[in-house]
Amino acid sequence: MAAVNSLYYGDNLEVLRTHLKDGSVDLIYLDPPFNSKRDYNLLFKSPKGSSSEAQITAFKDSWTWGEQAEREFDEILHQSNTQVSKLMQTFRGFLDQSDIMAYLTMMANRLLELHRVLKPTGSLYLHCDPTASHYLKILLDAVFGPQHFKSEISWRRAAAHNDAKQGRRQYGNVRDTIYFYTKSSEWVWNWVFTPYAQTYLENEYRHRSSEGRYFKETDLTANKEGGEVSFGWRVKRKQDSSSRWEADISEEYKSPRNGYDYKAVYPYQGRYWAYSQANLVEFARAGKLRHRSTGMPRLVQFADEMPGVPVQNDWQDIPPALGNENLGYPTQKPLALLERIVAASSNEGDVVLDPFCGCGTAVHAAQKLKRKWIGIDITHLAISLIEKRLKDAFRSRCQFDVHGTPKDLEGARDLAARDKYQFQYWAVSLVEAYPSQNKKKGADGGVDGIKYYYDVKDTEARKIVISVKGGKLKADDVRALNHVREREKAEIALLISLDEPTAKMKSDAASAGLYEWQSGKTKSSRIQLLTIEGLLDGSGRAQHPDVVPDVNFKRARREKSQDEQTLF
Repeated sequence: MAAVNSLYYGDNLEVLRTHLKDGSVDLIYLDPPFNSKRDYNLLFKSPKGSSSEAQITAFKDSWTWGEQAEREFDEILHQSNTQVSKLMQTFRGFLDQSDIMAYLTMMANRLLELHRVLKPTGSLYLHCDPTASHYLKILLDAVFGPQHFKSEISWRRAAAHNDAKQGRRQYGNVRDTIYFYTKSSEWVWNWVFTPYAQTYLENEYRHRSSEGRYFKETDLTANKEGGEVSFGWRVKRKQDSSSRWEADISEEYKSPRNGYDYKAVYPYQGRYWAYSQANLVEFARAGKLRHRSTGMPRLVQFADEMPGVPVQNDWQDIPPALGNENLGYPTQKPLALLERIVAASSNEGDVVLDPFCGCGTAVHAAQKLKRKWIGIDITHLAISLIEKRLKDAFRSRCQFDVHGTPKDLEGARDLAARDKYQFQYWAVSLVEAYPSQNKKKGADGGVDGIKYYYDVKDTEARKIVISVKGGKLKADDVRALNHVREREKAEIALLISLDEPTAKMKSDAASAGLYEWQSGKTKSSRIQLLTIEGLLDGSGRAQHPDVVPDVNFKRARREKSQDEQTLF
């Protein structure tokens, strides 16, 4: 069983099959790649004085048919859901071995696993755009059954584009689609409401109480054919027709035939009380009955006590992640969007899963709304960004585990052997820096990471360059790094290595000189040699001033604790 409140680094198909049991998750939200044929860049915070905004490719949203797609397609043909097997064979007959077929094969295998781990009362929300939404809808029908489709939600993700000047000859595309499915005919559901529009309040709630509260009056009766009371209380004429309405609720008028008639005073033929006796008495006690000259009561409904408008399937009221909320991740969704989904389709303590968690908006929403959560992503860029996001937003109130990233030297060597770029991204994160190259040979210029800092009297940020060595160290590595430092006009350079530096390398590093902190109390080496082992066990760390913390990353807004929300 997967540990809750956990991030998993790795292929979500492998994580799902290895770590998640059948029927263990209450709610799944996935925002997978859309097969857009684009590269998406993660933007990092640009300190004052740096030449340009740093960015690196977060993921490539492009799929091609190959050995991996063929292998996964074969798995689909031999699994138990025959509807999916038939559908995928039909897709292949139509789409052949195309890019979109490779994408759908990837999605089909993962949707089958997601259906398996979902509880019988669970729900799934799949976020997509028009690139493949029509295929995904049919695939979801095959996996979940068309009878378990609940809603197609439209989310307006952008304002109107003015593409006419660029020669666009079609309608502007400003919306995404979110498909909502359940696993069975019984599912968790909580209505979510949005505030009333001001024009609605002005037209509907036209009265104002002595306390300044806006309200409207509504009928307490309902129409029902037949003479017997079946769901309410009949309204009948009071015997003493000369008596006016009396507020004394202790009086009750009984009818042998029709049961209780609450202070009935007006002859409505075929009209019945729409509320129970207990509710009518409670309304009177609470001062929520307003009486007309006939004595007929009306129910007072205050605008500030009404829940609002039930959310429909057109979500134009939630803007994209902008301003301080935007962490630089290319496909980041707004927190309000995920809060709505989590609130509607789960309860406190339920488990929320995001198998393509990106920058972690779904797990952030789950943590904020007191749900348990599991996040999976195949890049260390995403995992490290989510770690920082949760720590910034919730501080010590959010305790979580990270699985799949190295915890010791052996694990680091394994990652370096499997994927040198993910190893570099991970190693750079150990010194709270960000990567600086995009998987192109020679593109990094000897720089695998960058970090900025401010000294005491600085008005512009100073630069640190980082080189990561996952293989065998060479004799001139330190001298080469010092040349890179001088070329990049960096004050300090860090060499992070799996192997222990040689005595000659240590001597070369010392020869590069010292950087004197403006406080006058500390000096640090301009070339600093750090090992993975030392960074993991805490015996090694980068030495530099840290006058302005968090200068390298956009910081998630802090979420108030329950006590702070109550206080303020």
